[in-house]
Amino acid sequence: MQWSKHFRVKPGQAVRLADRDTAWTGDFKNKDDARDALSANIARMAELQNLLYAQRKHALLIVLQGMDASGKDGTIRHVMSGLNPQSCYVRSFKEPTPEELGHDFLWRVHRVVPGRGEIGIFNRSHYEDVLVVRVHDLVPRRIWEQRYDQIKAFEKILAANDTVILKFYLHTSRGEQRARLQERLKDPAKRWKVAPGDFTERKFWTAYQQAYEEALTRCSTPAAPWFVIPADHKWFRNWAVSQVIVETLAGLKMKYPTPKFNRAKIHIP
Repeated sequence: MQWSKHFRVKPGQAVRLADRDTAWTGDFKNKDDARDALSANIARMAELQNLLYAQRKHALLIVLQGMDASGKDGTIRHVMSGLNPQSCYVRSFKEPTPEELGHDFLWRVHRVVPGRGEIGIFNRSHYEDVLVVRVHDLVPRRIWEQRYDQIKAFEKILAANDTVILKFYLHTSRGEQRARLQERLKDPAKRWKVAPGDFTERKFWTAYQQAYEEALTRCSTPAAPWFVIPADHKWFRNWAVSQVIVETLAGLKMKYPTPKFNRAKIHIP
């Protein structure tokens, strides 16, 4: 089965997040059941990354979005653990700086997209400008309403220039978010990540769900698809994201470039 098709939001498909099970685990019964499959994917991703870097015909942009505590950091830490940092990097998009606010909203994003041969991972992204901006009325509706088409045009340009785009929405339930935030409060190793805003933002849960539904519905395209990943179980989230990445990179049919020299004439003293 090609799992990427299962999680993919089809272009024009209306997304209703309440209809999607956040705790679904497919054919896996538990974490132990999925361990070997995840390990195999991590190893395969390393092989495919090496091909991507050697061939330098494509770039891979991975976008991670989700509610607070949905697992964006955890996905990066676990799924990308086997990748070579020489050609892979992570960018986070928090509150814009004064310099960034002096440009169009896509400026800070476009300047850090991966080059050919590279993998770029966005922890949050340009979609914040149709999410938090919308929920908190940071700009007028007429402004953020235009941004869906601007985002699609931007992503179309990237895809036309050999950037493969995978956008993941990590879908967690409100109850699971509450449990994870409570866990952070109890654990000193996680407590430092907590900000008061993480708790006050829960009041806007419904508004965020509606904002995500519109972004997923309007901005999943053949060139830049969205994938809704059930993320209540961290182990399944990790496997699902890794599976989509492996299927996508393998589908590029990459080959190592032919050396520009005759190896038969090389003598190693």
